[in-house]
This record gives sequence, C-alpha cells and structure tokens, in this order.
Amino acid sequence: MSFRREPYVPRGGPNGGDGGKGGSVIVVAEEGVDSLVALAHRKFWRAERGTHGQGANRHGRNGRDLVIRVPTGTLILDAREGFVIKDLTRHGERVVVARGGKGGWGNAHFKSPTHQAPRETTPGEEGEQRELIFELKVIADVGLIGKPNAGKSTLLSRLSRARPAIAAYPFTTKHPNLGLVRTDLDRSFVMADIPGLIEGAHAGVGLGYEFLRHVERAGILVHLVEPAPMDGSDPLENYFAIREELRQYKDDLADRPEIVAVTKAELPEAGPVHQRLCEALDREVLRISAVTGQNLNHLIGAIARGRERARSEKEPEF
Repeated sequence: MSFRREPYVPRGGPNGGDGGKGGSVIVVAEEGVDSLVALAHRKFWRAERGTHGQGANRHGRNGRDLVIRVPTGTLILDAREGFVIKDLTRHGERVVVARGGKGGWGNAHFKSPTHQAPRETTPGEEGEQRELIFELKVIADVGLIGKPNAGKSTLLSRLSRARPAIAAYPFTTKHPNLGLVRTDLDRSFVMADIPGLIEGAHAGVGLGYEFLRHVERAGILVHLVEPAPMDGSDPLENYFAIREELRQYKDDLADRPEIVAVTKAELPEAGPVHQRLCEALDREVLRISAVTGQNLNHLIGAIARGRERARSEKEPEF
C-alpha cells in the first residue's frame, strides 16, 4: 500500500504496485542427460519467489522458473496420490510440476472514481508444493530378454560398442545397458540388455521390476533361450515361464513383436533345444552364437525386417 506524496502535488493518489508472480518448477526431457543422479542427491527444489510491489506503481519482479532436466523416458508420478503426471518420452517435452503463486494486488488496483483513496491490498498466493517420484524407463528399439545368464550381455557387446559386465554367474546385469547397433551406413537401432528374469518377476521377485518396467519401452523383443541352463531347468519351460511373466505384468507385452533365438549355438545341447522350440512354436527360431558369430547377421536382418514392418503398420493410409 502506497500513496503518492510529492511537493506541489496536493491530490496524490494511491500508487502501490502489484507483486510479482512466483516462479514455477518445470521438468524437461533432454537427450543429452543420461541419468537421474543429479536428482538423487538433492531433496528440495524451489523456484524463485516473486518480489513485492512498490510505490510509484512499480510492479514486483516475477520469479525465475526452475528447470529440472531429466533423460527421455522419465516417468513423473505424484508420490502421495500415486498417479502419473507425465511420461516424458521425447526430447524437448516438458511439464509444469509445481506452479508459482500469483502476485498480490497493490492498492492502486482498487482505485476508482468513487473510491479514490483505497487502502485495500491482497497477499500473494502460495505456490504449489508437491512430492514427486522420478522413474527412468529405458527407451530402446530392441530389448533382449531371457533367463539370467542367457547371453544377453555377451550378445550386446558383440553387436555394439557397449561393454556391459559379463561373468559366469546369474544377475551380472543389475541395470539396463544400451548399445547402438548399425545395420548399414545410414540405419541403426538401439538395443537394450535387460536384467534377467525369474519366475514371479511380475510380483517383484528377484530383479523383476527392474526387468519388466524397461521391457515396456522396447518395440521388439529378442527372446534368448539358453540351451544348457546352469540350474538344470528345461529351456522350453524357461521360455514359456518368461512369456507368462510378460502377460501377468501387462497384457500388451505378450503381444509385442518377438524374435526367438537359441544362444550358445556352439554347445551340443543347442541343436535339440532349437528343434524342440521350432516344433513347439511352429515358427522360425534362430540359432546364434555371440562367441563364434554364428547367424548374428540373420538376427540383425530379422530385427531390421521387424522394425520396417512395425513402421509400415504405424504409417497412415491415404
């Protein structure tokens, strides 16, 4: 609240300016950001507050927005209610997660011919406060799925320049690894090595959620079947168990385009397992080896054909 008081101005009136608007908190997806590590070490994010209005009808300065940059594929959820605020899947997508409050009105806002000396003002509004959960889901064209130790990491390292951890024990991969696979000079696709799956993954057993939430983003699934599992289990039962886990987690995952391949083709058990799978599925099953390179070109060709088929189905008809 302010009134104009100057020498030789006997009828100075109200001149209290309005307050500035508070800044908002905005989340933006950017391709150059590759993790949520920056968010993990900071609990509170606050945009700049607006400044007060002043005399001489001076408007308060608006607060600057606070921009939080996250990788593409980040899912933003409300921590209290559990609903999804925004799924940032493309570069440049943004969402305002907490709006700044509006500035209050100074007394100059209330002046009128019949109310020439107002003393009314309004306080500025409180900005929004919200607790958020940021969840990163890998976006890949192709997702490698299979039981632990099925050879997913080895295959990714053979087809791309990615160097995931590889060892002769289960659950070597605890986080998804991405690799760029080139089919020719002009075309390529992103392949993701997804953590291994065990029975009950849809209910969170083992690394189930780490596996399944990333599979949602993959356009094509390459299902790797190990011919001689370390636990002595049956390879066909392992295949159908993973298919059931996909269906239990989300129905549309079971309908996702799938390429089935028996890995470690250099082992003597690979031949009989390959034949049993072909008979059980009644469709083409590849037999590959990431160690010797056997039929890897056929696998890349099958993936390229699957991507072209999916792209043609999405294109509108005129």
